Formats: sequence, structure tokens, C-alpha cells
Amino acid sequence: MEKEQEQKNSEDNNSSSTKSEGSSDEKISNINLDKEAQEKKVELSPEEKIKELEDKLTRTFAEMENQRRRYDKEKEEAYEYGGYAFAKEALNLIDNLERSKQVLENDEKLKDTDALKKILEHLQIINKDIISIFSKNNIKPIECINKKLDPNFHQAMIEIEDDEKEAGTIIQEIQKGFTMKDRLLRPSLVGVSKKIQKNEQETHENKENTENK
Repeated sequence: MEKEQEQKNSEDNNSSSTKSEGSSDEKISNINLDKEAQEKKVELSPEEKIKELEDKLTRTFAEMENQRRRYDKEKEEAYEYGGYAFAKEALNLIDNLERSKQVLENDEKLKDTDALKKILEHLQIINKDIISIFSKNNIKPIECINKKLDPNFHQAMIEIEDDEKEAGTIIQEIQKGFTMKDRLLRPSLVGVSKKIQKNEQETHENKENTENK
């Protein structure tokens, strides 16, 4: 009896195991079927595929056009402003000529001599030639005297009291500024006017009144 019972239990276990394996296979099969169904749902129609390709082509052409425009702009700037750094450095020639002129004019031994006059004439000719070469290459000096201060082109270094000029008017040029086409090479260093302080003006008027008496 015991042997028969054991045999029966063994058969039951095998049967349950087989059922379990069968149910697992069914689950896997169902999962695969779900995936296939999802893939079928995701799969685009021919019209949708064509539209997707058209969108990709449109974006690609737009990107290529943007790159072409950037390249053209860089090429144009390289052509227009390729000598920008050189031009900026070349301004030192004008500065050095101006300094040399001032040194010679302040030399007591050379004052009022024919030698000084000739030297200054030659320096002036060289200066004009440099300005002419600059002008041919669209490098031009900034006109500033009697102009209103413009931060885009001028840099105020000092304020000078002057009641005859409107406040903020440039009345002294310390260093000449230059532009290259529409770009600033360097700003003009200038002195601008400001109104005389009232206390100082009253003192000056009182002094004049006293002297007149």
C-alpha cells in the first residue's frame, strides 16, 4: 500500500511540474505576441515614412544652408578685416612721429633753427603719407574737436573748465583715434569741457571788481 501511495504522489508531482512548465511557456509566448503586436503598431505606413524622410531632408538642408552662411560671413570678414591687427599696430608709427615732433620742438638748442624747420617739414610729409595710405585702406582718423563726447569713439581723460563750451564738448585731443570701415581701431583720447564751479567764478568776479575799484 505504501509503495502504491508513493507512486501516486510521484505521478502527481510530475503532472504539476509539467503544468507549471506549460504555463511558463504560455507566458513567454504571450510576451512575444505582445511585442510583435507593439512592433506592428509602431511600424509606420509608407506615407508616414515618406513624410519622416522629407522632414529629415528639410532639417539637413537647413543645417547645410546655415553652415554655408557662416562660412560666407567668416570669409567676408577675413577679406574685409584681415589687416585689422596689423593696422592697429601700425598706428604706433603715427604716435612715434608725433612724439618725435614734440621732443624736437621742445629742444632748446634746436628752437628757431633752419635745421628744426626742415626736420619738422619732413616729419609732416611722412605723417601725411601714412595717413594717405591708411585712408586708401579705409583706415580713417576720428574727428573729435568741438564734437560731443561719444563713448563709442572717444575716451575722456581729463575735464577742462570752460564756460564758453557746452559741458561734455571735446576741446582737446590727447591721442588721435582711428576706425577701420565700421570698426573702431582705437578710441580718441580727449579732454572735455565742464562748467566753471560757482565759488571759483564768484571769487574771480570779486577779484576783478576789486581791481577795477
